[in-house]
Amino acid sequence: MPKNLTAPSSKTVSPKSLPLFSRVGTFVLTVGMVLAFFISQLVGVYSAGKLVLPATKNASMGDIFFFGSNDGTVVSLSILIGCVLLMTTSVLIIRIRGGEWRQYLALKPFSLAVGIGMLGLLLIFMIVSQALTYMLDMTPLVFVDPLYQSVSSVWLLVFAMVVVAPIYEEVVFRGILWSAIAEQFTAPSYSVHHGAIVASIVTSLIFAIIHVQYGIYEISTIVVLAFIFCYARIKSGSLLLPIALHIINNGAAMWQYLAQAA
Repeated sequence: MPKNLTAPSSKTVSPKSLPLFSRVGTFVLTVGMVLAFFISQLVGVYSAGKLVLPATKNASMGDIFFFGSNDGTVVSLSILIGCVLLMTTSVLIIRIRGGEWRQYLALKPFSLAVGIGMLGLLLIFMIVSQALTYMLDMTPLVFVDPLYQSVSSVWLLVFAMVVVAPIYEEVVFRGILWSAIAEQFTAPSYSVHHGAIVASIVTSLIFAIIHVQYGIYEISTIVVLAFIFCYARIKSGSLLLPIALHIINNGAAMWQYLAQAA
């Protein structure tokens, strides 16, 4: 019958199931977003420095970057500026490619049971990490000292580093980059979790490396922390859980720092 001749066409892959980015496009996106991450920080420090630092009218760009990167108020404002730039860039890229940005970034509710379980895993990590830090006599937040001493309001620094920074870091690394890499491995020849594993490894390593203010020990712990955030993204299917865990982790670290600095 003629109807049987057209039956196989019903198995054709829907355009919606195709990756938003090609493999070359994913590579370009990854490099581009890492560059955008650093550029947004430079733009933020320069813009905030021009507004906050005294006598910037005749100051060179190098002076603004040097003094601004050690000023708590400038750095806090630069984080806010960077957040706006990176989140806007991520949303625009997804929309230009024809995607729905909330869906692509997995901005949706997550299970309370999964959230509690991942919080428990994070607490275990924090306890072990703190024990190692104490035994090795490390000071991972030493870079905060000049920022804390120069910021106009401690609450501005806390808000920027504890709340704002985790939001845009998760949008970039566990959001758009994670999705773009993971969707490259959706073919039947790959296992169900292949894409998630590859995306988690790549984004976690990049996420750790960009934290240039830390040493080798701290970067190693950041890799483990990034894997926890990736696992939270996988288990919950939502980016909101990694964001929440990231905020909790940064909040605990900042609380400990402020308690020691007081």
